[in-house]
Amino acid sequence: MSLVELIAQADERGLAASGLACLDRCVPLLGGDDLVLRPLWTSLADGSGWSAGLEQARDALDTGEAEAELLARRMLDAAPVHRAPDEVRLWADACSVASLRIHRLLDPAEDPAPSVDTRREGGTEDMSPLVAAELRRQVTVLELLAGHGAAGLRRALDVSTEGRRVLRAVVSRRARGQG
Repeated sequence: MSLVELIAQADERGLAASGLACLDRCVPLLGGDDLVLRPLWTSLADGSGWSAGLEQARDALDTGEAEAELLARRMLDAAPVHRAPDEVRLWADACSVASLRIHRLLDPAEDPAPSVDTRREGGTEDMSPLVAAELRRQVTVLELLAGHGAAGLRRALDVSTEGRRVLRAVVSRRARGQG
């Protein structure tokens, strides 16, 4: 099933986890530590509201000027304060696109697809490594939540943590190359 199809079929918790996981993997672009979004993950697990955790994250994370940093900040700023299904679906879809665009911008390998939409719809031929890994993580998170419900959140967080480490390494390498 394509990423677009998985998003279309996901429930509110799966969508919120999907958007949050995309944002979580991009936290290194915003100068955040590994725990800055943890209150949001906790609220998904226990079903509580996440507005306070969202406000804390917005206050704690920076905004850069590079395109990838601006895309990451937009993901955070666009997060719905209340997890209404329609709002969360739009946010999760936008986060998916933004995260793939960020990974495409940061991948030193060329991605021949005309847009990330091609990748989200299942066109994976000649995909660049960083984009391919991000696409797999997005699919995995949605599949974990669809198959395991709330119990899949822990594993979804693990997938996100792995992706955050990869992106942190890419950002670090790029900074050393420019400095």
